Amino acid sequence: MSLALDPRMIDAGAAPGHIPVAPVAVPAGYPSPSQDYFSSELDLNEYLIKDKTSTYIVRVAGDSMEPGGISDGDELIVNRALEPKDGSVVVAVLDGELTIKRLRITRAGVVLEADNPSYPPIRVRELSDLRIWGVAIRCLHYV
Repeated sequence: MSLALDPRMIDAGAAPGHIPVAPVAVPAGYPSPSQDYFSSELDLNEYLIKDKTSTYIVRVAGDSMEPGGISDGDELIVNRALEPKDGSVVVAVLDGELTIKRLRITRAGVVLEADNPSYPPIRVRELSDLRIWGVAIRCLHYV
């Protein structure tokens, strides 16, 4: 049985930035009959971005974070106002070079860690210039 969502039932007059939302969750397991229309809208800016003045989108280059669900070409929504914590995915500037890594705060110091084990952890040396540019809050993953 296929889930038939009739495109004629989508309100084409939605406000800019608003996207129609299906009235029910769509199962990812076994198919289930569902309603054939969309009943509400979702403003992606309102849903994804809580602080517009501090939020940016950056494009990912490389595969060092791929096991964590962040792939080459994905876009990260990054909030510069958030306090980075141990385990946060951050956009870091280390000695003038940008990188996206998982921040680890250890007793031995700060480590920028890739989720891909092919990349060694970057131990931030005492005299290094490390600035956390922002904390990733969402990944826009393209399939």
